[in-house]
Amino acid sequence: MTSARLRGLPAAAALLCAGLVLAACGGGAGQQAGTGGGAPVEGGTASFAQPAGSTPNWILPLGVPGRTASFNQSIRDALWPPVLSYTAESGKLGLDVKGSLATAAPAWSADGRTATITLGGQSWSDGKPVTSRDVEFWFNLIKANTSGWTSYVKGNFPDNVTAFTTVDDKSFSMTFDQAYNQQWAEANQISLMYAMPQHAWDKDSDAGPVGDLDRDPAGAQRVWTYLTGQASSLDTYATNPLWKVVDGPFTLDAFSTTGRVTLKKNPAYTGPDAAHLDTVDLLPFTSEDAAFNAVLAGDVDYGYLPIASLAQKPRVEGLKYRVQNWDGWAINFAPYNFNDATAGPLFRQDYVRQAIQRSVDQDGISKVIWKGTAVPTYGPVPQQPAGDSLSDAQKTNLYPFDTAAAQAQLTGHGWQPGADGIVVCARPGTGADQCGDGIAAGTRLQFEMYSQSGSSETDAMMQELQSSLAKAGIAMTIRTAPLNTVLADTKPCAPGAACGWQASFFGARGAWYLNPYPLTDRQFSTPGTGNFGSYSNPETDSLELAARVSNDPSAMQAVSRQLATDLPGMWLPEPVYQVSAIKQDLQGVSQDPQAVIHPQRWYRTK
Repeated sequence: MTSARLRGLPAAAALLCAGLVLAACGGGAGQQAGTGGGAPVEGGTASFAQPAGSTPNWILPLGVPGRTASFNQSIRDALWPPVLSYTAESGKLGLDVKGSLATAAPAWSADGRTATITLGGQSWSDGKPVTSRDVEFWFNLIKANTSGWTSYVKGNFPDNVTAFTTVDDKSFSMTFDQAYNQQWAEANQISLMYAMPQHAWDKDSDAGPVGDLDRDPAGAQRVWTYLTGQASSLDTYATNPLWKVVDGPFTLDAFSTTGRVTLKKNPAYTGPDAAHLDTVDLLPFTSEDAAFNAVLAGDVDYGYLPIASLAQKPRVEGLKYRVQNWDGWAINFAPYNFNDATAGPLFRQDYVRQAIQRSVDQDGISKVIWKGTAVPTYGPVPQQPAGDSLSDAQKTNLYPFDTAAAQAQLTGHGWQPGADGIVVCARPGTGADQCGDGIAAGTRLQFEMYSQSGSSETDAMMQELQSSLAKAGIAMTIRTAPLNTVLADTKPCAPGAACGWQASFFGARGAWYLNPYPLTDRQFSTPGTGNFGSYSNPETDSLELAARVSNDPSAMQAVSRQLATDLPGMWLPEPVYQVSAIKQDLQGVSQDPQAVIHPQRWYRTK
């Protein structure tokens, strides 16, 4: 799934790990899926099967809540490349200069506070040059509208930037409020930045004049409202003149509300990463079976095999496809809604979360339901490839599957099995052997899981969880909806409210694809814009702050250990993003663990 790409919400062919020693740079992070196969041919078309039920729903380089569906970033980056791009095409996660607007990693001042970035010589599709003013435009809009930006964490970017300076047309600098871990600053902060065409977009209405509105906070808010309002009309994406001004290797040729997207080679592109193909079609499918049927019919160039159909790999290969796992730089968990009026008091009890986690058979789910294509998740850092950020505590399961132990933990805190086996609070109160604050006598230990539909593996996993939790005395009901609906509904709410969700799962293809430096402050800090369940722990906040500042790997390891122990959500197996089926004559394809595609690098062979 997802869309985690919820990276930054809520995972290089040229210069890898330049100026960085990223957690994933131990190798094995990416897989090159296309090598050899004949002489390259310029031009042509290719089709890509999108995950079932997760169609794109946003292209503007200003992320907003509820608009984080799969491949939004891939489409956006094809039209408007980021200032710093990261990829793992060569097997290591690092800076991708070819896909960046910047010509190199930032140059840092001696005191470690000021980063200077130099842009290349790219131009907009209307012939105007891309300048540092275009990056300032993006920055000013973000700074004046942090409450509406999905990547915002209070105290982080842009709060921690004390000065943005346009040095000249091709370079700008940012001074931070203190010296930060440069891995984090580059990979998790500066990488969020884009250039947007200030000369075409800096207005607050269709007929309004273009000016310097962004340089005044009130004006920047009006521009934000205008641009995000325009971007909310998906059916006009292909015709709106705003979106015709691009600086990436592609232009947008078609975008349907049902999810079909056509990218067309940008003839005015002036950067180093020009497209080889003339067009790329991203095709929507309502089910995995429909997507697989397209593969069997040879109607899609880059598709996938549903997990349930892995036995048909030889048949697919016989149809001249390459079959390969697409692993993700991701973690998977179902967030708990700690503010929900009914379930919140339950989730706030450490022992309840521990009993739930002991009722999750991650090994069994990974092997049986996901047929060996998933790995257990024990904490906030991807389990593989194992890097410096992974703590010893997270390398093992701190809460191994044991429903008897889970129930014993509950009965030791004042719960007793009812007639149907579900435990009921018999000893209310806040003592060590009582149910806990806010839990009344007679309360049943039950909650609802709001889960994405469209995946047979997810459905099977939910049923397995329901069964194993019941053995421990915990009732979990299941409600399903399409992925985009679950993402839109899973949002923070006020304490004690009826929030509409109690626990949520949207990780059929991995819940969260992380930044290259895998700090999960957006997901678990107080507050974080991706902290949907309102998890809050001062110790976690302190450790995450330390990991943003210190260059010592032990700082990230402390975050890993803390969240593996504290259980901010239900840790669940992390599936392979997909098992890809790629036509043999489609080359240049990389299985990037950040769950993004780089269609400009694809090419046909003969």
